[in-house]
Amino acid sequence: MKKASMILSHLSSQPQFKLLKKQECYQNFIALLTPKWQKAIAFVYVKNMTLFVAVKHPGFKMELNYNRDLLKSLLTQLTNNIQACESLQANNVVIFHSKYHPVDEQKTSQTTPHYQERAQGDFTLPTDDDLKEKFERIKSIIRCKP
Repeated sequence: MKKASMILSHLSSQPQFKLLKKQECYQNFIALLTPKWQKAIAFVYVKNMTLFVAVKHPGFKMELNYNRDLLKSLLTQLTNNIQACESLQANNVVIFHSKYHPVDEQKTSQTTPHYQERAQGDFTLPTDDDLKEKFERIKSIIRCKP
């Protein structure tokens, strides 16, 4: 009887699923980092011999920029130790802030505040006919509001 891990490894070795192997290598790379940086990284990918690291907050970008050599050395160790990840070689490291990542915040319901009308519409009317007409219109608007 075949095990599930054996079936999955066979499927991932198929050419149409080669992206799954890369994704697994990216996850292994992130797992090598400290837990603080694991939470900071939104996603990782390699393109044209460059490692792109997307962070969730701009503050982490600055901190990871100081540790580019560490990221590069971790990637070379990963490619040297795991045969499936040999294609993930990079000469450069680019760190950028990604606004496209799942937000880990709690859902907050946004409601529009509704205020009750404090005016009663009781005021003295002027003697001028134009002003009197406008005041009457304002009074009817105020009284129609619940």
